[in-house]
Amino acid sequence: MPIVVDIDVMLARRKMSVGELAERVGITPANLAVLKNGRAKAVRFATLAALCEALDCQPGDLLRWEGAGEPDRVPGRDAPVSG
Repeated sequence: MPIVVDIDVMLARRKMSVGELAERVGITPANLAVLKNGRAKAVRFATLAALCEALDCQPGDLLRWEGAGEPDRVPGRDAPVSG
């Protein structure tokens, strides 16, 4: 999947355990592990907001896009220019 979840990075920076974060966010440690390990199909904005609040970070600190072959290219912004 081209979306990478960096919750483990923020947990390490904040010196916080998965159990503590799950408790602060109000989800089970098992569900947090699914999200943390990149196995989740979706995340609710309310959960993302709670994660950001608990970790004192921005959504971009937790999620990043890695495209196949061109990690620096952003669809729509880096379209080829003709002319």
